[in-house]
Amino acid sequence: MSTNDPQLPAKQRRSRTGLITGIAVAAVVVIVTAVLIVVNVVGGSSSSSAATGSSAKPVTVSIGVTDAAQPYWRTFSDLAKKKLNVTVKLVNFSDYSQPNPALSQKQLDLNEFQHIQFLANYNVTNHDDIQPIGATAVYPLPLYSLNYKKPSELPANAKVAIPNDAINEARGLLVLQSAGLVDLKGGGSAFSTTADVSSSKVQLTTLDASQTAQALQTGSVDAAIVNNNYATAAKIPATDAIFKDDPASASAAPYVNVFAARKADAANPLYLKLAALYHDPTVEKQVQTANGGTAVFRTVSAKDLQASLSKVEADAKAAAKK
Repeated sequence: MSTNDPQLPAKQRRSRTGLITGIAVAAVVVIVTAVLIVVNVVGGSSSSSAATGSSAKPVTVSIGVTDAAQPYWRTFSDLAKKKLNVTVKLVNFSDYSQPNPALSQKQLDLNEFQHIQFLANYNVTNHDDIQPIGATAVYPLPLYSLNYKKPSELPANAKVAIPNDAINEARGLLVLQSAGLVDLKGGGSAFSTTADVSSSKVQLTTLDASQTAQALQTGSVDAAIVNNNYATAAKIPATDAIFKDDPASASAAPYVNVFAARKADAANPLYLKLAALYHDPTVEKQVQTANGGTAVFRTVSAKDLQASLSKVEADAKAAAKK
């Protein structure tokens, strides 16, 4: 018996006064015990609430994002308060290099701003073990052309522009491979470069991601991989996309955007519920509005996301040895 357990009153002599006193003390013990049980069952603690996924007692969860001003985060936060009794504290970052270190250093509980490829690269580079716990969406990467309707119509040695940064170059090459325009050594990976092209039906031109749309519009190239934000800014119609990666394909798996947590919290039931809340219809509708209808929502288990992360991390380590 611990010292915190209620103690029975000492044995009283058989007198009327003693009997009354004993009954009174026993009644107090029963009342105190009942109160303690109610407090333990109803109140709980913030730590136990986070561990079990029940939020009988209000808790605050801080989430690092890069788009806190978007209306869907307000809706998400309101739903978290209503459905989970969780107060969401959004911490906005203007630099993609900041949210993962902040999470690792326990300045955040979760973050949501990156896809698996970005997380894998961060973990390998920084010897960290942050884990994905919930999928949000994939944003297909399109191949645009102003003069051709499908990849097979591109003439031999047609000029095709792709972004030259590590993340988008690899993904652009995977898109072109899926379109039947290039072949990559070993099937390619999320860290492929033009040096991994084993054969090509087109002539590749690497440019800054912000310049591929301009190259397409000025006629410098016949087709171009253009990220959605740059295509929107350049007012390139979605109908000019002649190919895009399949968000359900294996090659698109590294580009699923995720909620991420420290490894110790990867199975936290409350955090898993928060990640799932992103797929509430009201949140998804506003996410689509904010992204011009380009989001393809994915629901992938934490286990499968973590398996995908392990594979991409292996690719990142192999690429680092080249």
